[in-house]
Amino acid sequence: MFQDSEQMLPMRTPDAVAARLERLILDGVFRPGQLLPSERRLCDRLGVSRTSLREGLRVLRSKGIIVTRQGRGSAVAALVPGRDDSPLMHLFRDHPRTLYDLLEVRSLLEGESARLAAERATSADRVMIQRRYEAMVEYVKAGEAIDVERLAHLDHAFHLAICQASHNPVLVHTLQSLTDLLLSSVFASVKNLYHREVPRQMINRQHARLYRAVMESKPESARRAALDHLAGIAAQLREIEAEDQRLERSAMRLGEWG
Repeated sequence: MFQDSEQMLPMRTPDAVAARLERLILDGVFRPGQLLPSERRLCDRLGVSRTSLREGLRVLRSKGIIVTRQGRGSAVAALVPGRDDSPLMHLFRDHPRTLYDLLEVRSLLEGESARLAAERATSADRVMIQRRYEAMVEYVKAGEAIDVERLAHLDHAFHLAICQASHNPVLVHTLQSLTDLLLSSVFASVKNLYHREVPRQMINRQHARLYRAVMESKPESARRAALDHLAGIAAQLREIEAEDQRLERSAMRLGEWG
């Protein structure tokens, strides 16, 4: 079921139908890879004829916004590349220094998305945020050996649910376009920090604080919680890096004078 807050478009031309569907895609009602409802259901919801709808869908296909799957109907196309194997992406992945740059970018984007989510989240958004948060918490509490990749995906899904509740399509699609990089930063955080007691407790507390602030509609608290979370991760990673360098220097001195 979907609804749009805008009033029914007075015009039922193909371009008007296409514009209405584009708005639903931008708003995240229809997401990349998702099959569109049947023609009959779309016609009923949009208040247009089947001819107008088919022409509108043709407009979207010509723009590459939807794709038609034989025997399955039309689906929203991948609006941003799923993976980026460009030389720049390889440079980012192969040089740990860029991890801190990425954490800075995440602070800029996720701090604001948390604030907007606390202001704008609907009841449906809160249900999704709750599901993502509880899935992450339950996995950690299960007591089994932590699969770093699994936990990184659950962590990322929680943050993405908050971003989607911002109802800012540009912000959402910007973050989705950085999915690989964002996952790499979450993976690095989990891999390097989660097996250590103090950082693990810090991350769990910060996630809980962020979750409560968004669910309780406290915009500035949500923004602050997101910023503190990312700053805390950066500080812990830098401390581990410094500790490794100290150990390396000590080992070199022992090797030279032992």
